[in-house]
Amino acid sequence: MLHTARLLLATVFLTAATTCPAVERPSNLDREKLVAWCIVPFDAHKRGPAERAAMLAELGLKRCAYDWRTRNVAEFEEEILQYKKHDIEYFAFWGRHEEAFRLFRKHNLHPQIWHSLASPGRPTQSANVAAAAAALIPLAKETAGLGCKLSLYNHGGWGGEPANLVAVCQTLHELGHTHVGIVYNWHHGHDHIRNWPSALKLMQRYLHCLNLNGMNPGATPKILTLGQGRHELAMLRAVLESGYQGPVGIIDHQSHLDTRAVLQDNLTGLQWLQRELSTPGSGGARPIPTASAGKSR
Repeated sequence: MLHTARLLLATVFLTAATTCPAVERPSNLDREKLVAWCIVPFDAHKRGPAERAAMLAELGLKRCAYDWRTRNVAEFEEEILQYKKHDIEYFAFWGRHEEAFRLFRKHNLHPQIWHSLASPGRPTQSANVAAAAAALIPLAKETAGLGCKLSLYNHGGWGGEPANLVAVCQTLHELGHTHVGIVYNWHHGHDHIRNWPSALKLMQRYLHCLNLNGMNPGATPKILTLGQGRHELAMLRAVLESGYQGPVGIIDHQSHLDTRAVLQDNLTGLQWLQRELSTPGSGGARPIPTASAGKSR
């Protein structure tokens, strides 16, 4: 009886391993290559530039995409200086701001510029694509002059659909703006869980960065620690199998929690996912996030 049970368990394990073969981990998932995102206005501890740069360095994170609010404008240059001090790459900047662009010229920085793709509301798809591309031409020219990539950000609606992002990129490339691409965020992509491999394949040529998130159906919840959702393991497997070698980001985006704890939980979750992808079943129990224990509202 016991022998039969053991044989059954072994058969189940071998079947699972065959169904989910090991996937080699690419170097873009190395900690020092990951991009920290949504960590400035979402930090419950309200860190300033010096504290934030020190926190990233302590975590071993060497890249940051900078999101901001009006109150942060006065800190723009100090943020740049602190990143230089701690050897952190100023990887991307959210939106457009004249002071930030002036400082990029002054400090010879060339971050990606992340810009939401608008939903033009025209009556046909071709009209929508043409209008969206035309509206972006001034920013495309400006970012080209800065030596920065312009990355279209999926923020929901028409402008959040992979096919529309790609169509606008194609149009702008045809007009000579070949530095335009896509930054795709899983936390804005719950509607694409079921067809993620095909969506990734469609976008891959234009993909400037891919930001990860725990993924449950229906965005319940929208923001979730890596390793806690039902779908990010399969979605990450599709990324690795696609051969994508570009930048990958991890996010905070939870203003009631300590950003350091959230980032650490996501790093731990990503490690668990990678172990599962490398050798199915080797990750052990899902890690338990610690950030909620120290939440501050």
